[in-house]
Parts: sequence; C-alpha cells; structure tokens
Amino acid sequence: MEPGNLTGVSEFLLLGFSEKPALQPLIFGLFLSMYLITVLGNLLIILAVSSDSHLHTPMYFFLSNLSLVDICFTSTTIPKMLWNIQTQSKSITYEGCITQMYFFLLFAGLDNCLLTVMAYDRFVAICHPLHYTVIMNPRFCGLLVLVSWITSALHSLLESLMVLRLTFCTDLEIPHFFCELNQMAQLACSDTFINNMVMYLVAVLLGGGPLAGILYSYSKIVSSIRAIPSAQGKYKAFSTCVSHLSVVSLFYCTCLGVYLSSAATQSSHSSAAASVMYTVVTPMLNPFIYSLRNKDIKGALKQFFGMEAIKKQLC
Repeated sequence: MEPGNLTGVSEFLLLGFSEKPALQPLIFGLFLSMYLITVLGNLLIILAVSSDSHLHTPMYFFLSNLSLVDICFTSTTIPKMLWNIQTQSKSITYEGCITQMYFFLLFAGLDNCLLTVMAYDRFVAICHPLHYTVIMNPRFCGLLVLVSWITSALHSLLESLMVLRLTFCTDLEIPHFFCELNQMAQLACSDTFINNMVMYLVAVLLGGGPLAGILYSYSKIVSSIRAIPSAQGKYKAFSTCVSHLSVVSLFYCTCLGVYLSSAATQSSHSSAAASVMYTVVTPMLNPFIYSLRNKDIKGALKQFFGMEAIKKQLC
C-alpha cells in the first residue's frame, strides 16, 4: 500500500501482549475478570452514593463521577481486546481506531481533572471549613464537572484531528492492545513534528498543571492539619484525605512508570504490559481503596443490600 490517507480504506492490527496461541485463554480470562471487577466495584460506589441521602455531598458527588468515568475508561479498550481474542482476530478499522483513541483520551483526561477537583474539595473542606458549604455549593460542583468534561473533550478532539492529518504506510501493526496515540504517530509516514509538539505541550498543560494543583492543595492541607492542636483532630482531618491521596498516588505513579519503562526498554510488549497498570489496574482498585477505608460507603452499601433483601421478602 502506498503512503496515503487511510480514510475509508483499511484497518490496523492490534498485536496485544503475546502472539502465542497457548497464552490467549489465560489473557482472556485475566482481563475479563479484571474488567468485571472494575465495572461491578464502580457500580457499587455509584449505587451507594445515589441511594443514601447522607452521601449527597460534594466529595461523594465527585467520587460517583470518578467511578462512572472509570467504567467508561476501561470499556473503551478491554471489550475490543477480549473480542479480538475470542474471534482470533487482531484487526480494528481505521474509524474504530480513531474513535477508540478519542474516547480513551477523553476519559483519561477526565480521570485527571476529577482527581484535581477532588483535591480542591478536600482543600476547601480542611483549610476553609466554615465556608465549605458556601463555596462548594451544588451549582459550583456541577460547573467543575462540566468544565472537566469540556476540557477533556476539546483535548481528545484536538489530538484526534491531529492524527487524521497523518498518512500511513504498509506497516499498520500497533504493538499495543488498544490504539494508543504515540504508537499511531510512530506508524505515520508523514511528518509528525507538529503532532509531537502538540502531545508534549498538552502533556505539560493538562498533565503537569493538575498535578501541580494537587500538590499545592495538599501542601496547604498538611499545613492546616499541623496547626490542629489535638492528635484526634489531626487524625480525623487527615483520614478524609487518605483514600483520595492513595488514588492520586496510584494514578500518577503508574502513568509515570509507564512512560519511564517505555523510555528504558525497546520492547513494545513490555510497554503494553506496563500500560495495564493505569488503564485497568488503577480503575479496578479505586472502589476498594474508597470503600475499605470509608465507613460511610460501607454503611450505605449495607443499607442498600439490606433494603433490597427486605423488598424481596415482601414480594
């Protein structure tokens, strides 16, 4: 195939983790299990928040949005990979690849933005407790989520349009389990200088900016907690941040680990395996992190399932 725009033409091949047939059932079972756990765990968080009126607060409003985004995040990549393994096919259409990349970037950006918003929520709650209900009113919380959606949608649209301008050659094999932006740029025959510049600029603005905001928020939170006279007060204030801080650390450390491992190794399969940490493992662990250390979530889930059991008995 000569270099040219692939619009309306062919397809890409997703090489995945391994080409050995014997490993395919193991990979299928492992990722199906992780996907089901991710969906079920995050759905339980959403159900707990929506069913208990005591959890209708800004913190849990943002948490339920994060759970919804995590479900969508994993659903953009895992089902297609499972389908390809089941059908013994590696193909994905050009349009399907661009669509998958768009939604992957959208939900990854939303994860990033929502974690930043949640850090700001904790900052206001601990550093300005008397003004918390005034500042974090429902209208402002909804606006924060809306801005996160708009920012992520514009970013993913920009990156997708930048890929659409590229031309591709005969090598259409993507050494990944989904259409990853950087891997697609490497397959292009045309000049990718502008694409790379846009990727680096966006990484600094939408990656470094939110991270700087989170670090600033927690620096102020730590200062406020240190000023609390009683040890019990310090523990109570810090305990509200532990779950969020754990999720933030997991998300950013795994992302950083992926890019460092990609730079350190020449193995494409190793890079794909490392990407599993923030694309699959992190969304799967988030519900456990928030529910295991959170009495409110556990109480809401017990109440929800208790009410369901009573309704079944009555019926």
